[in-house]
Amino acid sequence: MPLSGKSILVTGATGSFGRVFVRTVLDCHHPKKVIVFSRDELKQSELAQQINDERVRFFIGDVRDVDRLKRACHDVDIVVHAAALKQVPAAEYNPFEAIKTNIIGAQNVIEAALSCGVSKVIALSSDKAANPVNLYGATKLCSDKLFVAGNAYAGGREPRMAVVRYGNVVGSRGSVVPLFLKLRETGRLPITDPRMTRFWITLDQGVGFVVDCLERMHGGELFVPKIPSTDIMTLARAMAPRCEPDIVGIRPGEKLHETMIGQDDARRTLDLGGYYVVQPDFPWWNDGNLADGRRVPDEFSYRSDTNPDRLGVDQMRDILRGLGLLET
Repeated sequence: MPLSGKSILVTGATGSFGRVFVRTVLDCHHPKKVIVFSRDELKQSELAQQINDERVRFFIGDVRDVDRLKRACHDVDIVVHAAALKQVPAAEYNPFEAIKTNIIGAQNVIEAALSCGVSKVIALSSDKAANPVNLYGATKLCSDKLFVAGNAYAGGREPRMAVVRYGNVVGSRGSVVPLFLKLRETGRLPITDPRMTRFWITLDQGVGFVVDCLERMHGGELFVPKIPSTDIMTLARAMAPRCEPDIVGIRPGEKLHETMIGQDDARRTLDLGGYYVVQPDFPWWNDGNLADGRRVPDEFSYRSDTNPDRLGVDQMRDILRGLGLLET
């Protein structure tokens, strides 16, 4: 197993993804040590009360602070970079704060990994990074570029760096699912646009995909899982079938549909069955790294509105019930 006996640093480890990743790694992958790196001491204290494991270390720190990152990366084998400012309206209103965390923080992670002898770094991206229309998406696209280019920056030595990009996480903090749960007793739900579609993935699926990619990566890849889409009205009917919709319009910085792979990346994209890989455009990249992959058509794009894997009301309801978000 790729994580067995390894020391792993998780930035943003007290967020939705980080908490599940830490628990999963401890329970299933036998690491030597897991370092929880985040800036919120209250969330770290709460996580420490939930996890009683001598293999866990808690580091208060901010990815904006490269010196603190270097201290945290001492004797670390693997870094999973999940720290980000991800709320679209907040990033639009506080643009340079998002830049400092999502872009400068990404470069700091790269610098720390290079300085401390880390073997692998994998960074979490977002569907909003493909053809971005908001600042959050633009910062994540820049972050993706930094991590891919970090492999050339390393000069053929470790660490190897890769990126994982997936869609909306069902029930994560700040997502529409907790909002609908809160408002459904009012009998009305705010709907931005009935046509709006999004990709959906569960936290467990996201964590599992990241672990798989840590094993598969050679350095420079952008991994994209094949996951289902649904439209906002299907989600609303699954969660609150008796509620009336209030059409409120698309917020600034939102898209009607999301893209995870655009047409311009199609020439470098391979289909590997359950996932896609956008290959890096490096002279040293060996196509044999992904010999099992099949090239996608030149005009290919992976969009939430044209995705053939669409969830209906019953399927969406089953997912929400499985996560304990709806009564059985």
